[in-house]
Amino acid sequence: MSAHNKALLSDYLRKRHSVTKLVVHLIFTTKYRRKLFDGYMIEQLREAFDSACEKLECDLLEMDGEADHVHLLIAYPPKLAISVMVNNLKSVSSRRIRILNAHIPRQSKSAALWSRSYFACSAGGATIETLREYVQSQSTPE
Repeated sequence: MSAHNKALLSDYLRKRHSVTKLVVHLIFTTKYRRKLFDGYMIEQLREAFDSACEKLECDLLEMDGEADHVHLLIAYPPKLAISVMVNNLKSVSSRRIRILNAHIPRQSKSAALWSRSYFACSAGGATIETLREYVQSQSTPE
């Protein structure tokens, strides 16, 4: 493999029979969209998400948030379902925030920090249009 190709594949997850780069953009909102988070709590969430990602063999590429929601950009292996990742991230972060911030009032009977819903979107380096053009440019054998 040439040095150029190795440089191109450096950000990819290389396994025995596959080369992948799966990145998902996730958004989690607080229960009832309550404005709970401050800058200090966002940092606590970052640490919780980082810890959970390490156990799931994921990479937390970016994370930030506002008072009522957080955005995550995560690279993950193909064996991991996004729904499993979301459930793990939410439970670990909720538990950590509850332990470190006992002053947070219970938002519901279940004491859930996060809303049950979430946003997930695939995130790649190329646009759909770029990929469509690339596929169409392949020369079909005669």
